[in-house]
Amino acid sequence: MGLANEQVDRRRKRMIQIAFIVFLGLLLLLTFFGNTIQSLTLPKVRTEPLTTGNLTFTIEGSGILEPLKEARLTNPAGWKVRKIFVKEGDRVKAGQKLIEYDSTAAQRELENEMANLKKMNIELENLQDQFIEAAQGGDELDTRIASRAIESLKLDLDTQERNINELRDRLASGQELIAPFDGIVTQLSAVEGMAFMGEPDVRISNDSLGYKLDIPADSTLLTHLDISVGTKVEVEVQSVQAQQTRILEGTIIEMVDAEPRIESVDLTGLNRTIPRKLIRINVFNAELKGGERAWVNIEKRSRQQGLVVWSKAIHHERDGMFVYKIDEQRGALGNVFVARKVRIQVSERNDHEALLLADSLYEGDLLILESSEPLQDGNRVRLQ
Repeated sequence: MGLANEQVDRRRKRMIQIAFIVFLGLLLLLTFFGNTIQSLTLPKVRTEPLTTGNLTFTIEGSGILEPLKEARLTNPAGWKVRKIFVKEGDRVKAGQKLIEYDSTAAQRELENEMANLKKMNIELENLQDQFIEAAQGGDELDTRIASRAIESLKLDLDTQERNINELRDRLASGQELIAPFDGIVTQLSAVEGMAFMGEPDVRISNDSLGYKLDIPADSTLLTHLDISVGTKVEVEVQSVQAQQTRILEGTIIEMVDAEPRIESVDLTGLNRTIPRKLIRINVFNAELKGGERAWVNIEKRSRQQGLVVWSKAIHHERDGMFVYKIDEQRGALGNVFVARKVRIQVSERNDHEALLLADSLYEGDLLILESSEPLQDGNRVRLQ
C-alpha cells in the first residue's frame, strides 16, 4: 500500500514539473512573440557607420560650346532684303558687305523732306521781304510780326535739317550690313525679298578668340577648390558629328554672380540660400567649330580630416544641428536599439557629406540616415 502511494506521489510531482516547464516555455514563447510583435511596430531606420576621412569637393557641369565673341546683326530699319552676298559657313573679313537692303521708300522720304526744306527757304525769303517792306514803311506792328514769323520759321528750318540728317544717317547705316570683325557666318536668317523675320539676319562668330563654356557653381565650392580667374581646367569635348570625345585645356576667364540656389535643409521647412557664381571657361582649338557638347569635372580633397557623415543624417532646428545615434542596449531576450539625440557642429560640407565636430561621437558609431516615422530622443527603433 505504501509503495503504491509513493509511486502516485512521484507521478504527481513529475506531472507538476512537466506542467511547470510547459508553463515557463509558453511564458517565454509568449514573451518572445510579444517582443517581436512590439518590435514590428517600432520606427524602421536606415543607418550608416561614422568613418574618419576627408571630404571631396567637386564641380560638375556640361553645356554647349559657343563663340566667345559673336555679333548678331539685324537691319534696324526693318527694310526688305535686296541681295545677300554670303552663306552660312563663309569666312568673312572686317568691313565686308554681307547684305544689301531695299531703301527705295527711305530715299523717296529723304527727297520729299529736302523738297520741303527748299520750300521753307523760299518762304523765309518772302518773310524777309515783308520785314524790309514793313521797316521801310515805318509800320512798327507789321515789322514786329514779320520779325517773329522769321524767327519761328528759322526754328522750323533747324528741325527740318536735323530730320534730313537723321534720314541720311539711316540710309547710310541701313542700306547694307557690314561684318564688324573677321569671323565665320554661323547663321543666316535673312531671305531676299523679305523684311525682318524675328531672328538676327546674320550671326558672325570670331573663332580666333576660341569658344566659351558657362558652368554655375556654389561660391563656397570655388573657395574649397581654390578656383579663380586664370585657373586652368580640363574640358571633355564631343564633336558634333562623331561620338568620340577628347580632353582639351580650358582657362577660366570670368566669374560673375549668378542666381542663388535655395536648399531645403530639413523636414522642418527651414531653407538656406546658397550663393552661386557663373564660371566662364575659354576653350581654344583650331578644330573646334562651335556647337560641341562639353563637360567639366573638377575635384579636390579637403585638407581637414575628421568624422565623415552623410548630410541626410543631419537635422536642423533653431538651437542648432544634431544627429540621431543608435544606442544598443543588450537584454536577455535580444538587443534593444534606442535613438539618442547628439548635438553637433559642421566644419566643412559638400553636396552629400559633412565633417562633424562632436565630443560624444566616435568612428564606427551608427547614425540614422532615414526613418519611417518622425523620431524623438529616446525612441526605440528597429534597424533596416
